[in-house]
Amino acid sequence: MTYVLVHCPDCQGVDVVRYGKQRHGPQRYRCNNTACPRHIFLLEYRNHGRLPAVKQQIVDMALNGSGIRDTARVLRISPTTVISTLKKKIQAYSK
Repeated sequence: MTYVLVHCPDCQGVDVVRYGKQRHGPQRYRCNNTACPRHIFLLEYRNHGRLPAVKQQIVDMALNGSGIRDTARVLRISPTTVISTLKKKIQAYSK
């Protein structure tokens, strides 16, 4: 039996508990820090388009003039993910 110390990806806190499993099998975790904006997370995401680093790359590539299909091909994600991420960023900046 091994002991794995899990850190919250947002607040880097160690007050983390297991919080069930997803339908396709991975373990979910919950951060018990009340000040943390992110409560439930996974250690390894199956859908890489949901990672914050990939979302930032989408925005950076769009600002550098890459098209939607080009961005999707390079990052190996769906063009629909690229479009929805850009729409959400535009809505956030317009407020």
